[in-house]
Amino acid sequence: MAHEHSFASPGPAGLAALAVACFGFGAVFLGKVVPEGLPLLSAWLIGGGIVQYTTAVIELKDHNILGGNVFLFFAAFFMFAAALSTFAKFMMIKFGMKPAVHVEGWMWMAGAAYLTVVTPGYAKGNLFIFILVLLIDVALWMIVGVDSGWYGDPAAFKPVIGWLLVVAGWIGVYLAGATVCNTVYGKPVFFVPKPVVK
Repeated sequence: MAHEHSFASPGPAGLAALAVACFGFGAVFLGKVVPEGLPLLSAWLIGGGIVQYTTAVIELKDHNILGGNVFLFFAAFFMFAAALSTFAKFMMIKFGMKPAVHVEGWMWMAGAAYLTVVTPGYAKGNLFIFILVLLIDVALWMIVGVDSGWYGDPAAFKPVIGWLLVVAGWIGVYLAGATVCNTVYGKPVFFVPKPVVK
């Protein structure tokens, strides 16, 4: 996030929006969201999508190829597509249909593969952002297996996915706050480790 911007960096807002998705999906995988909560989750994902799309456009304008492209991908698929999917599942359940989530397992494979392939780029950032991305990598590959049906009984994997996402969300919140406060004060107020790779 240490790039020159014509605007202030929207990266912290993008990380906070990522935390919204991580907490929401974490709650789903932990069994804390009943079907009647799915439309509310959809609404929050749309809000997060607006933030992440805005972040992506500004980061890309300022030549941040890694953050800009990842936020753009997240806006499209973690937020907007996931919001539509979540609402579609709710409507299907309400009308007595069982959602064929194995389709999403195949779709999530693209998201998991994309994020995994760009993960080495995050080693040039601080250790916390690198860990956040690794946690989401693992969670996404587990979601691929659960949704596609490759894992037999998904009950053992869902709590692990849920907690991986919750921890990733908290790291995102911490980094968002640290970036804003450290920038405002012009000095380290919150600890942020050095880059993994220089």
